[in-house]
This record gives sequence, structure tokens and C-alpha cells, in this order.
Amino acid sequence: MDVKLPNLGEGADSGSVVSIAVKVGDTVAQGQILLELENEKAVAPIPSPQAGRVTQIHVKEGQKIAVGQRILTLASREGEEEAPARGRSGPKTAPASKPAPPPPPEPAPSPGAEPPVSEAEPEPSGADGSSHAAAASPAIRKLARELGLDLSKIRGRERGGRIVMEDLRDYIQRLQKLAAAPRPAPAAAAPSGPVRAAPPAAVSIDFAQWGPVARKPMTSLRATISRRMAESWNVIPHVTQFDEADVTRLLELRKRHGAAYEKLGARLTLTPFVLKAVVGALKQFPIFNSSLDEAAGEIVTKEYYHIGIAVDTEAGLIVPVIRDVDRKDLLALSQELQELAEKARLRKIGLEDLKGGTFTVTNQGGIGGAHFTPIINRPEAAILGVGRGALKPVVREGRIEPRTLMPLGLSYDHRLIDGGSAARFIVRIVESLEQFPEADVQIG
Repeated sequence: MDVKLPNLGEGADSGSVVSIAVKVGDTVAQGQILLELENEKAVAPIPSPQAGRVTQIHVKEGQKIAVGQRILTLASREGEEEAPARGRSGPKTAPASKPAPPPPPEPAPSPGAEPPVSEAEPEPSGADGSSHAAAASPAIRKLARELGLDLSKIRGRERGGRIVMEDLRDYIQRLQKLAAAPRPAPAAAAPSGPVRAAPPAAVSIDFAQWGPVARKPMTSLRATISRRMAESWNVIPHVTQFDEADVTRLLELRKRHGAAYEKLGARLTLTPFVLKAVVGALKQFPIFNSSLDEAAGEIVTKEYYHIGIAVDTEAGLIVPVIRDVDRKDLLALSQELQELAEKARLRKIGLEDLKGGTFTVTNQGGIGGAHFTPIINRPEAAILGVGRGALKPVVREGRIEPRTLMPLGLSYDHRLIDGGSAARFIVRIVESLEQFPEADVQIG
């Protein structure tokens, strides 16, 4: 049997072959992994639908394949045993092909049925279709003038194309049928509003004319990131609100309790604190936990809090989702963050782990850099960018003190969210980080 690429899930119809786990001649069991496929931002294993021996492989690593495309060919054990038996019995005469059945006869027209009326069919001006004056009696001509009929468009049935009263009556009936026949719907009017210009066609540039170059194909992951970023930027009007949070006290809490977390296999970073602060702000300002349903013209506010975490990998940016952040403590969040980040870097993240987010946090603090403007993860309404904390002189109660300030950048969808709401939202996050209760950090 030919093994074909199965359905990959909603909205996924293709992928790139990352690795092939079998070779020709291998015997595979049902459910055994045949290959790994990179689809969207995940790598999914493709299992064998049945047991058998691999006789041919139709794909190669790096190749992009679509749902329904052949992956490889399997020979079942039953098929291998039947082949010699057929050979011993000698060649068999192929069964004669049956003649194709004759096409069904067209239904005869019902008695009294008339052929469809065609508005485009021209009427000749006489028996021979010429344009000379039609032959008709003075009475017919007078009646035609009174009715406003053009005799040159009426076919005469008498000798020489002479028009009689029956011809006049048939022509009038024909005009009545044409008037009653349904007309094709007019073409939709062009939108009255401004029309967005189509993007310019892609042009391949020969950069080698100016010096040495190296080319490599864009990976499926990079192509997906490129497409989604372009869609988000082109569709969503972005505005970014900036602020800074004093995390001096959070760093002290982290230093004080970090060892207890490490004993349980977790690493206490600033990201779990940010997640808890974000959830508190989302509950107070639910518009940030919403999406715009453009097709229905409705604002959908979610009553769950699934936060996406942008993870920097060698292959590109991957955003796994931590579900129900509001129901988890710092320890659980720290453990799940560590697990998801490791799975993302090893490309072992599942496609379902990348879906269903309501808000995204991207933390560049471990790399460096200060404020930046993150692009919203569509169809979400906002994203929080976190930079690296820096020691700065801060005036507190009239005195200048060294404090660690962490830069924040909140990008939001201006179709849904106004500037005042964005300012209040980020101020709420800053307050939550600066006043984080130590009881919520302690284990047990």
C-alpha cells in the first residue's frame, strides 16, 4: 500500500520533512514513526498506519510535502506470500474490459414544452436574412406602426418571407417571454471606501553581481514566522506603550528563595513574576484578553488566561502557551516554563502547545537590550515586551538611590484598545511587580 501524509489538523495542509526514520527493506510495525515533519512551528512525528516492509521511499529530507502526498510504499506479509502463489499458477489472462455503457438518452421534451428563450438570438429581417424592406400587407404595416414594431426583425412564414398576422402574434409573444425571463445578477459594485493596494510582486535580485553570496532555502518555520509577522503588521494598527518597573525588591526575593526552587528542579527567574502581574492586569482590564472577530464584527473576550511565551531557538522564534496561568503558583509556572523552553529548543513541541493563547510575553532580558516594540501575535489584542534590567539612579523620598529598572513595552491593537487603557494596564503591571507579596514566593 502507498502510505500518504495524513491530515495534520485544522489549518495545516503541508510541512517539510525533517528526518526519515526508516529505509528501504525495513520492517515496520503499526504506529512506528516513519518520519518527522516540520509543520507551522512544531515538529510532528508521522506514524505508520499498518505493519509491513518498506519497498520504496518517495520523499527526502528537506522536501516540502502536502496532505495526501505519498510518503512511502509498504508491502504487507500477506502480499509477499500471495505473489509467488500467483507466479506458480502461470500467467493469467487479463479479464476482457467491459464496453463502456452507452450514455443515457436525453429526455424527450414534454408535450407543449417550448425551447428556452435566448435574448441574444438575432431575428432575420426576412426569409433570407437580408436587410431589405419586409413584405407585408398594408393592414399588417399599419398595425406594426401602431404597436411600435420593426417588421425587419420579424420572420415571415409565407412565400417570399411575407409577414402575416400569425407572424406578428408570435413575435409579440416572444418579446413578452424575453421581458419575463430572469436576468443575470449585476456585478457587485466596487467598495466606496479606500482600497488597499496589492503588495508589489516579488522580484529576485542577483546580489552576486556585487560580490560573493551564499544562498539557502527558507525553512518552513522561518517562512511561517515571516508570513504571520507580515499579516499581523499589515492588518493590526500597532501602538506601543513604554514604562519601567523597579525590580530591585524582586531580585532580592529571587535571591532569597531561589535555592528552594532549585531543590525542586525549578529555576526562579523574573518571567513567572511577570506572568502573575500580567494575569492580574488582564482580569482588571479584560479588553486586553480579547480578540476581534472581523468576520462577525464582534469583540470576543476570553474568560481563561493562556499566556504565550516567546522562546528564542536556533531555528527561529517559537511561542508555546502556558494554560490557566491564573490557577498556578510561582513554582508550577517556573517548572512549566523550563519544560516548555527545553521542548521548544529541541523542536519537540506539539502543535497544540502553540495554540489558544490569549496574550503573549516576550522576554529579552536574558539576552540584553532595553525597550523594543514587539509585534502582536494575531489574533490576540496585545503583547508585552520585557527588556534587561539595568542599574540606574532613582530619586526616592528626596534621595538618589541605585535601583534596578526593567524596561517594558506594551504593543496593542488600536482598533480595540485606546491609549488611556494601555497606560492604565502597564501601570497596573508595574505596581504588581514592585509590590509583589513575598508570601506568594514562598514554597508551601
